[in-house]
Amino acid sequence: MSTPGARRRNTAPPREDVLAAAMEMIAERGLEKLTMAALGREVGMSSGHLLYYFHSKDELLLRTLEWSEGRLGVERGRLLTRSGTARERLDAYVDLYVPAGHRDPHWTLWLEVWNRSQNAADEARDRQAAIEGAWHRDLVALLAEGVSRGEFRPVDPDRYASRLRALLDGFAIHVAIGLRGTDRGRVLGHVREFLDESLVTDA
Repeated sequence: MSTPGARRRNTAPPREDVLAAAMEMIAERGLEKLTMAALGREVGMSSGHLLYYFHSKDELLLRTLEWSEGRLGVERGRLLTRSGTARERLDAYVDLYVPAGHRDPHWTLWLEVWNRSQNAADEARDRQAAIEGAWHRDLVALLAEGVSRGEFRPVDPDRYASRLRALLDGFAIHVAIGLRGTDRGRVLGHVREFLDESLVTDA
């Protein structure tokens, strides 16, 4: 009879399990500790097998980001389709967007992928754009709904979404890297004040 260790070495885990393990390693140990060898030890695979599946560390990181974004997309969809005012759902969108705090694993991964994208192939950059596009489309739809209901001022939803996401990205980076004076609570307060001043009607 084979031992559990032998089974673990000889049977490759599902790819989603590998991506989940990569994300967990980022959360627990930081991105700098995520190597092919370390991840292989975590999931019972050789670094060679991991390279066979992912071809490069860049691809592993992007696949992990896409997996994480898929989970966030499900949560975002649930938040945006629940009952309540458009403003309440916009606050939920912002809350989901902004990092949980310094070294938030999802944002740590995002920043690394962004950094590596400077030299990435067009296919990888297109996949990053698809992630950005999903957040943007959901925000545009929510803003358009709020405008149509009279909750929001008659802004151009696409233009406003672009500007709001740029603001969120800037604040999110500050939170993720632990810039002093920009903790999550303070950032959420700034964003809500901006929305009150620029978007919400007085009604």
